[in-house]
Amino acid sequence: MLRRLVHSFRRLARYLPAMMLWAAFPPLGETNDVFFALAPLVWYARNRTPRQSARLWFANGMLYWIVTLAWMPAIVKNGGPWPLVALGWGLLSAYCALYFAAFGWMSSSIWNWTRGRRYGWRLFAILAVEPVLWAGFELARSRLFGGFAWNQTGVALANGGFGAPASFGGVYLLGAVAMLVNGTAASIADRVLAGRAGVPVWRVHPLVRCAETVLPFAAIAALYAAAPRAGSVANPEGGGRRLLNAALVQRNFPCVFDRGGNRGGDSYPALFRSVSAAAPDLVVLPESALAEHGDIGSGRAAAFATAAMRETGAKAVLAGGSRSEGTRLYNSAALYDADGGLQIYDKVHLVPFGEYVPGDKIFPALQKLAPVGSCTPGEPRLLNFEGLKLAVAICFEDTDSALVRRGALDGADALVFITNDSWFSHSTEALQHAWQATARAIETGLPVLRAGNSGVTGAIAPDGTAQWLSDADGTPLVDAAGAMTAVVECAPAGAARAATPYARWGDTPLAAAFLLLIAAAFLVEYGTRYGKDRAIVPVRFGQGL
Repeated sequence: MLRRLVHSFRRLARYLPAMMLWAAFPPLGETNDVFFALAPLVWYARNRTPRQSARLWFANGMLYWIVTLAWMPAIVKNGGPWPLVALGWGLLSAYCALYFAAFGWMSSSIWNWTRGRRYGWRLFAILAVEPVLWAGFELARSRLFGGFAWNQTGVALANGGFGAPASFGGVYLLGAVAMLVNGTAASIADRVLAGRAGVPVWRVHPLVRCAETVLPFAAIAALYAAAPRAGSVANPEGGGRRLLNAALVQRNFPCVFDRGGNRGGDSYPALFRSVSAAAPDLVVLPESALAEHGDIGSGRAAAFATAAMRETGAKAVLAGGSRSEGTRLYNSAALYDADGGLQIYDKVHLVPFGEYVPGDKIFPALQKLAPVGSCTPGEPRLLNFEGLKLAVAICFEDTDSALVRRGALDGADALVFITNDSWFSHSTEALQHAWQATARAIETGLPVLRAGNSGVTGAIAPDGTAQWLSDADGTPLVDAAGAMTAVVECAPAGAARAATPYARWGDTPLAAAFLLLIAAAFLVEYGTRYGKDRAIVPVRFGQGL
């Protein structure tokens, strides 16, 4: 009986990495877990066959994504058919788990190749192969097939105070750092278990073997020492900084409005008055804030923006809404100023099966399946406010580091993120979503202003320090209304701003290293098999008889 219990516990323990990685993100937010959560799986990949490794990595990935995306069923109460929601939840989890499996298979294949070779190959696998592979697969998940850039391991580091290197290589470089630490922990386990459970023994001097522990931490220390200090990436080349005083207003309204409706409209004036004493320059409202007032540019929408400026004393209002242009529907953000000016940004990165259904422009019948209608993507552009350039991202766009980076390269002075997270009200989605914005601030070296419907609302400094609209206990306010003011520092009008290395180079270095590594692994595997085939001497019929 005891042996059976021990065996059952050992089987369950194989899935602890998934739960430890899940704990690094909201709702628990134990960010330091990313430094050791994957170590058992890394060790397993080093000492098992590629097929065994891929299976266990996939199983852990599937469990991790199922519990991470446990907020998806919340959409059922907002009109999502539960069979389709459950199917989407499972398929998306399985798809993301495939990247875990791919890492497990490739890393195990490379480690099997290193056996019997010089010790330097082992060091290379620890220092370069595992970190690049992990970061590369996270990048691939974030870009392929529309991309699902959610909860990369580097996001936890960015929100845990270890995000400075993101200004060099983005959130994916942070993921490589996390994997390097996990790999070092796995190396220690290798040394302890050498000669047991199939773990190979490397015949090298103990001082040489210590290199696989010392070198990774030396590389990490050098990386953090070279990373820019807090806020320094936003320093303009000459001149002081300009302060932007913004009011961030979060209302708790339905995710979808009936056209012409006015549900909960009376709550805005009270929120506006609560921030008027701070004399804000700019008021930022969430995505869909204008939905109850008709299309952007309509008389009702303009009157609402004028009333908001009058109540707050602000010079401009930035709010989300929709607009139609012929048969085209856009999810947009509008910047109204006190002189009656209107600037519009149309969302570029649309959410598949949310804002459009793939192929719906070819087969119009599919458009009925999109919850908010079949939207058309816009073009990237900056909005100008009092000499400042604002790069806007709507909803899921703030997870797209390439799109946000483009705004920084175009000369943005600040990032403004607006979202409507009431689709997943009363879940952890809003806080998980807000965590992604922290990485964007560090990557670009720009301050972030964020307003969410139902949460989460706040301001983020270029070093990742966040100030959230919170309740009395200091917990970010979710599924409730509130307002706050925040002062962010921008470069003065006309001053040049030094772009971060990530803003200049993006993901090109990582993508190149990742593709080269995969190509090298393929060539080595092909060469090994070809060599074995050449070594086989064919025997003719009757030969040797």
